[in-house]
Amino acid sequence: MNKIFLSIGLCVIFLTGCAENLPEDSSAPAPQVEIITVTTKTIQDEPEFIGQTEAFRPVEIRSQVSGIIKKVFFTEGRNIKKGDQLYLIDPVPFRAIYLSSKAKVAQAQARLDLAKQDLARVLPLLEQQAVSKKNVDDAQVEVRAAKAALESAQSDLIKAKFDLDNTLITAPVNGRIGRSHFYEGRLISAQEALLATIDQLDPMYVNVSVPESYLLRRRRELAEHKVERPDIFQLRGVMTFMDGSVYPQEGVLDFADVALRPETGTLQGRFVFPNPEGAFAPGQSYFYPGQFVKVRIKGYIRTDAILIPQRAVQQGPSGSFVYVVDIEDKAELRAIKASMWRGKEWLIEEGLRPGERVVVEGFFRILPGAKVDPVPHKKETTTSKHSSEKLNLLSTP
Repeated sequence: MNKIFLSIGLCVIFLTGCAENLPEDSSAPAPQVEIITVTTKTIQDEPEFIGQTEAFRPVEIRSQVSGIIKKVFFTEGRNIKKGDQLYLIDPVPFRAIYLSSKAKVAQAQARLDLAKQDLARVLPLLEQQAVSKKNVDDAQVEVRAAKAALESAQSDLIKAKFDLDNTLITAPVNGRIGRSHFYEGRLISAQEALLATIDQLDPMYVNVSVPESYLLRRRRELAEHKVERPDIFQLRGVMTFMDGSVYPQEGVLDFADVALRPETGTLQGRFVFPNPEGAFAPGQSYFYPGQFVKVRIKGYIRTDAILIPQRAVQQGPSGSFVYVVDIEDKAELRAIKASMWRGKEWLIEEGLRPGERVVVEGFFRILPGAKVDPVPHKKETTTSKHSSEKLNLLSTP
């Protein structure tokens, strides 16, 4: 029994000594977090859309006459110039028709000349009452009939000359011609058979499809003066190919459709890009019709924009949020609306105001409502230091 009381006494003495060694303030210090101060700035608002390239002038080559292809002059897939010979339709039957029409014009002209001579003979005789009035009327009718016959023959001659000239088909524009759909010996029908297509490649079009949701949001931002822009046809485009390379020349918006496409809910716009390489030989230019590209639109300016680092934005079940430090240095969870990335920063549409402090580093140390020890973000401190040094250098006499 004495041993039991001795053990209890030793335990009490031990616990008492431990209690005396505890610090008077056992509360943990506030966790340190890095923050940035929210500011506004004016930035370039440059949305990006998927586009597809299109030839400036895709010209269809069709024959104006029906006949047999006698010769094909061009080499498929090569550059051609305006006026170059492309096809020859067998001209023999058309030349025969032309010569026949020409002879009919001469015959009608001779008939008219004879009718005028007859009229000139009977008119004086009518004054002498040597012929009747009917003879004069018949002569005048013959003159009018001969004139009509001549005009008809001349019209047939014009049509025959047109057909004969169009047996030789030439290029109407400069460009690159594709495959021929018909070759020597094939019978083709006038205006129906597509012989080939010439793509005029300088300049080039790029068509972009803009979603209706973007158009509505942009209209709202313009009405609220959050965004400014020039005239719509002064907007410029920067084109990026699928491999990430950027086209060195900018395009200009030259057309915007008047209605949305119901099947896609988008509005089509068209940029025109210079393409001096379009005159190069095939294989030396890599700007082709039908390519899918990205087009970044330049010209919009966003005023009072709020940008914060991407790492400051967290994702939760209800969407995006950040931690804001209030005037009492307590962390507050704040829901935000982040619309787009700009470099390594998020553009914040809703949820933050200028002057508020947002946590950038140290999220795992805090809970909503907990007190924190905010310090400036290291990047912000470094930037401020460099700015101060630059200002000192500029102010040094």
